[in-house]
Amino acid sequence: MVTEDLSDIEELLGALGSLLAADGLDFAIVVLGGAALNLLGLVARTTKDVDVLAIAEGSQDDPQLLPPDPLPDLLQRTANRVARDFSLPDDWINGTAGLQLKAGLPPGLVDRLHWQRYGGLTVGLVARHDLIFFKLYAAADDTGPRSVHYQDLVALNPTAGEMASAEEWVRTQDVSNPFHQVLDQVMEHIGDNAR
Repeated sequence: MVTEDLSDIEELLGALGSLLAADGLDFAIVVLGGAALNLLGLVARTTKDVDVLAIAEGSQDDPQLLPPDPLPDLLQRTANRVARDFSLPDDWINGTAGLQLKAGLPPGLVDRLHWQRYGGLTVGLVARHDLIFFKLYAAADDTGPRSVHYQDLVALNPTAGEMASAEEWVRTQDVSNPFHQVLDQVMEHIGDNAR
């Protein structure tokens, strides 16, 4: 289903993991956004950036999620080597999505993570269920139905029940009237596409 975009992201994470392993380093991160969509085979769209939701410590069965911004120094230095080798911007892997840790995560997100290993890098991918929540939030926060987030949300083919759960959570993330107006527009548009 996913074509070269998947191999691009896998190549970048593989290169990062190989360099980390060669240096005797081991990190675990939780990823969302386009990279997670591609790696899970849910959406095929061009992306060469990796949005890190959290640094994970402890076991995969019960990880502790820590803010990723800034990324740990040794991880960032190694990522900068990958950026240089592949002619990428320095922020190709970034922790700005970590702000969501403070605002709160969809209930049960940690239990649904899909783990993949790339040498010295373990990557927890946010599951489809939770990506629906994040994409609805991002679509309402980014010009509504015209955004790439909305297109990703449609591609996830959510059920009416999934959309209702996502909407309930998203309404807790921003209580402002303008945000809720855009959210209402997104829900109205997606209602025609929800199965």
